Amino acid sequence: MNREKKILILATGGTIASEAGANGLQPELKVSDIVAGSLHNLQNCRVDCRDILSLDSSNIQPEEWQIIARETAAACRDYDGIVITHGTDTMAYTASALTYMLRELPIPVVFTGSQLPFGHPLTDATDNIRCAVAMALSGCPGVFLAFDRKVMLGCRGVKVRTSGFNAFESINYPYIAQVAGSGLEIARDLLPPAPKGEFSLEGALDTRVFLLKLTPGLDPAIFDLLRQSRYHGILIEAFGAGGLHYLHRDLYEKLLELRKSEIPVVVASQCLYEKSDLSKYEVGKLALQRGVISAQDMTSEAALTKLMWVLARTQGVENVRKAFETNLAGEITLEQ
Repeated sequence: MNREKKILILATGGTIASEAGANGLQPELKVSDIVAGSLHNLQNCRVDCRDILSLDSSNIQPEEWQIIARETAAACRDYDGIVITHGTDTMAYTASALTYMLRELPIPVVFTGSQLPFGHPLTDATDNIRCAVAMALSGCPGVFLAFDRKVMLGCRGVKVRTSGFNAFESINYPYIAQVAGSGLEIARDLLPPAPKGEFSLEGALDTRVFLLKLTPGLDPAIFDLLRQSRYHGILIEAFGAGGLHYLHRDLYEKLLELRKSEIPVVVASQCLYEKSDLSKYEVGKLALQRGVISAQDMTSEAALTKLMWVLARTQGVENVRKAFETNLAGEITLEQ
């Protein structure tokens, strides 16, 4: 006889739990109500539910990531899998953050949510919950994001549509699993490496990190303001493969000053797909010569949260560079 599996669903709010209020949709429903209406005929499986937050995901910030990580870590030894319901707007940030914070994770932890509230007659909540639970039952360790009948690494998911059911895409990495006729089909060769050591929660984060989207005409003095504001790290979404301008407004002098101040500058691309390659054009090579760190094919969400997590553990540009040249959980594709 097969052992009964145990799944825990942790709820944090979001559209999936929202109902109409005086000022618009706001999280109101308990996760037990959502689960009762979504999951039927699960054999040899017990589902427990716990509401840990009730927030629109715009209000879920690093402090809440730490709460979610602690609750997940406390429960992971008692369950075969954990599902976390979450608002879609910042789900990719939270999933990326937990990817780094939950080290040597022994079970699947799966984020999901919905674009329409659970109570809406056309809601996508039921499908998303069922897909997430199926992944949580898979026995595949790691942090994942399940949406629109697809499963992706938590550190590769990005919200690309504001209201469509296909809100999330896996960026620069194939989907881990998809719902097919026979159920959830998992590409096991794409899974992150299996845990090699003891599970641990490493939840410390340095929130003094700034994300800057480069625009034509950007005043280089912005970097002086960031340094004066005591930011410890900067992520730049640069043009194309990683270009930064020097004509009329020279950014490179400021980048060199940041390097001398031991403030790491990570450069990603504003383009969703394919990697930043700062070695390709002069405007990227000049930045490399001034000490910037390439995010390669990481999403901005994964790069930002990784920078927060790394800076809480080490200081100095070269130490951060080494961390960004290391693939921790599938967040980056390193050349062989």
